[in-house]
Amino acid sequence: MTVYGKLRLGTRGSALAMAQSGLVAAAVRAKTGREVELVEISTAGDRSSAPIANLGVGVFVSALRDALAAKEIDFAVHSYKDLPTSAQEGPGPRGSTTPRTFGDGLCIAAVPPREDPRDALVARDGLTLTELSEGARIGTGAIRRIAQIAALGRNLKCVPIRGNVDTRLRKVAQGELDGVILARAGLSRLGRAAEATEILDPMLMLPAPAQGALAVECREDDDELIELLAALDDPGTRAAVTAERALLAQLEAGCSAPVAALAEIAEGDSGLEIYLRGAVFSPDGRFGVRLSRTGTLAEAGQVGRLLATDLLAEGADSVLGSTA
Repeated sequence: MTVYGKLRLGTRGSALAMAQSGLVAAAVRAKTGREVELVEISTAGDRSSAPIANLGVGVFVSALRDALAAKEIDFAVHSYKDLPTSAQEGPGPRGSTTPRTFGDGLCIAAVPPREDPRDALVARDGLTLTELSEGARIGTGAIRRIAQIAALGRNLKCVPIRGNVDTRLRKVAQGELDGVILARAGLSRLGRAAEATEILDPMLMLPAPAQGALAVECREDDDELIELLAALDDPGTRAAVTAERALLAQLEAGCSAPVAALAEIAEGDSGLEIYLRGAVFSPDGRFGVRLSRTGTLAEAGQVGRLLATDLLAEGADSVLGSTA
């Protein structure tokens, strides 16, 4: 058993990461009474200005996970979509249903309630995506978003963009860009949700797998902390993210691939059901396949894997091979 004083929570130093970690720290204090200290850790992704697609999977989380393994921190908070899918995910320690990763000594002890997973547009003059004129410059470096914008056939120009939320929004305010597309969850956690000029319907812009969800990770041999962090776990969010990431893993695609997925939980004939939509695109938007599957929450991983198989059967493998 580990004896704790103040818990050390590892976090990236960006305003969004600090806000996310602050929310988790507050939840730990409220639900358990334990004090939490934020420990800022610099990652390779934070130090690089290269496009996200060129940086590789796990670039924003590896330093945090190394600090966990070295016992420099007690637990860490990640944007779940940044975690690599190479490790198998399944039931948690001692038969719990909490997702965890096998083989690296770390486990996902909690998946807190998810923020709105949809994408948001922040555009000049309060415009929506359909109101922007042809040739408008849209800031985004995500291949998934670029492909779906291209599929609209409106000749909108996507401009690669890096930097924190403030930097991106400033480019719109100063007229350098006509708009930027961001995760609504990030805007909300920073208290800037009102600046979105449009929340994009998933029928138009399907989000990235696990977008809006957080993963709270600790060492898998730390039974006391796993039990404590379980108070933060939300079963519905956990099931949705499990389905989305199972699809991504089955496609053998990383977080920068042109893959989109969104799972929603709804009441079905025999209880709660999971409804998963998935899609794969070519970067130029000329090819896209969208399919869906349903199942029980207990079948979340299987639903994701089966939907991935369906997508591959419809030609997704040729697109993923060309973007690997």
